Amino acid sequence: MKFAILVNEGPYQHQASDSAYQFTKAALEKGHEIFRVFFYHDGVNNASRLTVPPQDDRNIVNRWSELAKEHHLDMVVCIAAAQRRGLLDEKEAKRHGKDANNIAEGFRISGLGQLIEAGIQSERLVVFGD
Repeated sequence: MKFAILVNEGPYQHQASDSAYQFTKAALEKGHEIFRVFFYHDGVNNASRLTVPPQDDRNIVNRWSELAKEHHLDMVVCIAAAQRRGLLDEKEAKRHGKDANNIAEGFRISGLGQLIEAGIQSERLVVFGD
């Protein structure tokens, strides 16, 4: 089956990101296809490379980055939600005159059209978080 995943909650405020990660990992292990993982609303915070959890806690951002690298996942961060929360890739930082970017490896910024496409191209859109 071909899935699209929508993550609407941040990595440490809600269980949604952990659940989305575990679902995505399990689906891949069972041979399913993940068309795209889309991060929206506070879910864009899963893409911040500046997240530094305590040493005895899980690093959700790194988990997503490693899963994307291992399985060549398309992980898209909503541009409007990201900019509202201070998340910028190199291109957007330059465009807005900022001196740094903070998007983690494996993530890319794009628009809501990517979510619509994911819903159309996939057999199921699974939503995590409100």
